[in-house]
Amino acid sequence: MLKLLLAPLRWIFRVVFALLILFEEWGWEPLRRAFALFARLPVIRQIEALLKRLPPRWAFVVLLLPSLLILPVKLAALWLVAQGRVVLGVGVVVLAKVVGTALLAWLFQLIQPALMQLPWFARLHARWTAWKAELLAWIRASAVWRTARAMKTAVRRAWRRLRGR
Repeated sequence: MLKLLLAPLRWIFRVVFALLILFEEWGWEPLRRAFALFARLPVIRQIEALLKRLPPRWAFVVLLLPSLLILPVKLAALWLVAQGRVVLGVGVVVLAKVVGTALLAWLFQLIQPALMQLPWFARLHARWTAWKAELLAWIRASAVWRTARAMKTAVRRAWRRLRGR
């Protein structure tokens, strides 16, 4: 009986998590490349060199920093929503998410070798990667995903035909 009651909650949890992961997957690489353009500045290159030399424990601390830095921004966005400025509050959260993802992707690329030296982190990373792959496979096997992909392909073909004329 309990399984029957929890099944819809589990499905909702999977969908919400899948949407978050899809956003991260979609944004991770392009945002990392965009942030890499910013990282061409000499001072940022010096910071990169410093980050690459961090010991594993300090690399983990650095990995936590973007989350801690974005927390006040999210609280400010919540305050904006409470003040009735919903669009601005949501905009602040979306912008913080995009910037935070770019920063995290850039940082993770630099400090991943150090992080993988922490046995517990390497195990969690392997579990996370496997769970994420399973969740993405579940989403990509869904009828909604397949329909959306077919629609996207049809729109692209139609666009190419129109541009070709």
